[in-house]
Amino acid sequence: MLNVDRRLIKNFDWITLSVVILISLIGIMTIYSATRPLSAEEHSAFYMKQVTWLILGLITLFLVVSFDYVWISRYALILYITGIILLVAVFIMGKTGMGAQRWLRLGPISFQPSEFFKLFYIIMLARYLTIIKSPVDTVSLLRIFLFITCVPFVLLIKQPDLGTALIIIGISLSLVIAKGLHKKVAVLFIIICLISMPFLGNIFWEGLKEYQKSRIVAFIEPEVDPAGIGYHLTQSKITVGSGKFFGKGYMHGTQGPFRFLPEKHTDFIFAVFAEEWGFFGCILLFLFYLILIMRGLDTARLAKDDFGRLLALGITFMFLIYFLINVGMTLGIMPVVGVPLPFMSYGGTALLSNLIAAGILINIRARRFELFH
Repeated sequence: MLNVDRRLIKNFDWITLSVVILISLIGIMTIYSATRPLSAEEHSAFYMKQVTWLILGLITLFLVVSFDYVWISRYALILYITGIILLVAVFIMGKTGMGAQRWLRLGPISFQPSEFFKLFYIIMLARYLTIIKSPVDTVSLLRIFLFITCVPFVLLIKQPDLGTALIIIGISLSLVIAKGLHKKVAVLFIIICLISMPFLGNIFWEGLKEYQKSRIVAFIEPEVDPAGIGYHLTQSKITVGSGKFFGKGYMHGTQGPFRFLPEKHTDFIFAVFAEEWGFFGCILLFLFYLILIMRGLDTARLAKDDFGRLLALGITFMFLIYFLINVGMTLGIMPVVGVPLPFMSYGGTALLSNLIAAGILINIRARRFELFH
């Protein structure tokens, strides 16, 4: 047992942990700067809450690393069902904010079940893909979308949480491709998607809230209403552009702190960072995320079993998709769908769930030594 513990410490992924902590600290600094004009009480409420969640998240991360991740696969179905129950509970006793019903209150704490569900979904999908034969056939693909993906997708759309709904679709496609598809199944799937796209698109559009439709319209043609539906995108691009190459300097940004930029410490935190640190700072931040993604892919390569490989890939794809969507909508090349930037955006539930996900990645990498008995 002592030998195993020593090997666990020796193989601990300090690089992933360091990058995650570094990005989180950059996020806390940016949250502090973005909210600095507020009163002292309100100011503390933002960045100090994030500090508290970071400490709690790091404690949880080490707890997750302490047990063998294989144990998680045994409870995949229970976690998935628990996640579905929480998503349903949102409609019954959920707290509404900013036009969406996404939060549950547990005593003094409010949390967003969808943030935890995306991790439960990855675990469930990785478990299912582990027990089926490779490559994935038509029946298995239908089961994935009908019995694993369809229900949470509908629940998330109804909240509405369009960002998370699209992300679980992206994760499922990525993992199925990683597992392997029969060529005939892949071709048939593409044909069906192309044929059904107009019908599904119409159903999807009708199911959106008015503010979500407005965001899509603003993305396509922001100049239609620059003071209204196009305001977020317009101000975000102005904020990013004003940083130029080296930025205005920390605590010297103006677009976010003086209320020109909405959601400055959550969805658009990257714009605030870009204004203060410029193109050079953005390149460094992108490098940190690249290290995290590459480390996750390498962890999947080194995993001792198929479940570990797929679980690591699912978590890595999740981080990558979140990063691409958030930065894309900040730069105006993607519609605004309310997706936070991993480890940087303000939000305790998102930070805690991401740190748990990072803990699972570290766990998978640290326990690869079992291959080398």
